[in-house]
Amino acid sequence: MLASSPRLRATLLRVAQSIPVVIGVVIISFLLTRALPGDPAVYFAGVAADTASIEQTRVAMGLDKPLVQQFFIYVGNLLQGDLGQSLSSGRSVAADLAKRLPASLELTLSALILAIVIAVPLGVLAATRPGTWVDHLCRVVVTAGVSLPTFFTGILLIYIFYYLLGIAPSPLGRLDFIYLDPDHVTGFYLIDAALMGDWETWRGAAKQLILPATTLALFTLAPIARMTRAAMLTALSSDFIRTARAAGLSNRTILYRYAFRNALLPVVTTLGMVFSFALGANVLVEKVFAWPGIGSYAVEALVVSDYAAVQGFVLAMALLFVALNLVIDLLYTAIDPRIGFSSK
Repeated sequence: MLASSPRLRATLLRVAQSIPVVIGVVIISFLLTRALPGDPAVYFAGVAADTASIEQTRVAMGLDKPLVQQFFIYVGNLLQGDLGQSLSSGRSVAADLAKRLPASLELTLSALILAIVIAVPLGVLAATRPGTWVDHLCRVVVTAGVSLPTFFTGILLIYIFYYLLGIAPSPLGRLDFIYLDPDHVTGFYLIDAALMGDWETWRGAAKQLILPATTLALFTLAPIARMTRAAMLTALSSDFIRTARAAGLSNRTILYRYAFRNALLPVVTTLGMVFSFALGANVLVEKVFAWPGIGSYAVEALVVSDYAAVQGFVLAMALLFVALNLVIDLLYTAIDPRIGFSSK
């Protein structure tokens, strides 16, 4: 039976283990947002409001109630799928996040794919040619990627490719003003434009994505290249690789079938952490390139002490991280079946 499958039981167990994490995030985010400077009732009432109007607004928002009561009201609304109303946008937080999340994911995933395409081959080449110019290039790239802040890299790329060379589009959002937004299907402009067959809009969205994705990729490729190099060096010095060489297997077979596959586990773990870091780092990238993602949404909400928006952002990020960790666990068994799914 499906319910008795060890893999399914283990998956459900890991999902259950993530529930306390989500509960902790809800509690911590609620308390931290209440510690933000500023009074949302003052902001919502308006600059011309008097003390009575501000107090009336505070009562209407439920901010006059004890903190514990406010928390249980928030949890009750959360269980009904109500993340609250954003003070800054005037819309529901769930609608704002649903609109902005695809933009952040498209940017982050594009940057991660670009980083993998560059960092993994670079790490493999550096490990197979230690001490050569390839190895030194890998170290330079890693050092530069770690040292340069994302906002500085973004501004530098804008200055070179937009201001000096004039070959990049204006860094103002996901699509230039000469294009119409594609019909909303997934929220990913590249996918939606392709589904419509509108390749001109697809090219416009791709051009708009190049600079911010490159900025974020330069930040994320450093740990991927470093881990790939270290994992490959460890795998190539293992006893089973020496045995494979003694058996007369070709270097290509040894490198890709045995060494690289065994080096994938730490690389996949690093990819999970890098994806989490990239979701956090894209806050600055979104501000530099006016990218309408959830990172810039969270910054705007923090400025005006928008409790509901900040709590919704933190909760959405926590759920993404939990889902990502579960996906990584599932990938482990696909890469190395020896790990298995033990529900103990």
